[in-house]
Amino acid sequence: MDAVRVALLREVLAGTEWLGATRRFAGSLRASAVAHGGGLLLVGTREYEPWHLAAHLVDEAAWSGTPELAPTLVRHDARASDPAHLAVGLGRLAAAGRDETLLVVAPDRPGAALLERVHDARRAGATVLALGTGEGELTTMAHERLVVPEGAELDLDTVQHLVSAAAGENTVPSGRGRRRFRDRLSRLAESLTAPPPPRW
Repeated sequence: MDAVRVALLREVLAGTEWLGATRRFAGSLRASAVAHGGGLLLVGTREYEPWHLAAHLVDEAAWSGTPELAPTLVRHDARASDPAHLAVGLGRLAAAGRDETLLVVAPDRPGAALLERVHDARRAGATVLALGTGEGELTTMAHERLVVPEGAELDLDTVQHLVSAAAGENTVPSGRGRRRFRDRLSRLAESLTAPPPPRW
């Protein structure tokens, strides 16, 4: 989902609780990652790997000039032979400390092994954020949570797009961040609507 579609979605959602909820959660994510500066770890369940959210956060980190938003994707089945950005396994959570932020995306109940690692990371001082259906132990373990219940108006993938876009917005009092997002949106719209170059 590109910036234009996110903007249109936000217009449709104006007046609903989703807009405020995704912005609050994204604000917590950004504040934690930037304040601590130790790194953002992103992990899903064994059945669900949030690589799409990882890619959007990398983009938002670059566009917003906030490198702290670029996550390390932690994978259940990572192998040493994988490319470096895909080779980080669950053992990385055991090394998480107080300067790090851990974002767990769980469309279903996480397994016991993941919950144990998340619990260890929290006990070591990492800030834990949870995005998912809100069932089970993960919700009580998280410092911040955004619940997307089964049968909600939005699905988890759409909510992830809203969160990543909001996390990249620079919400400084001067309004520069809002202007920066509008400028990006304007440039994208211009490039999409520009006439094709003349033929040779």
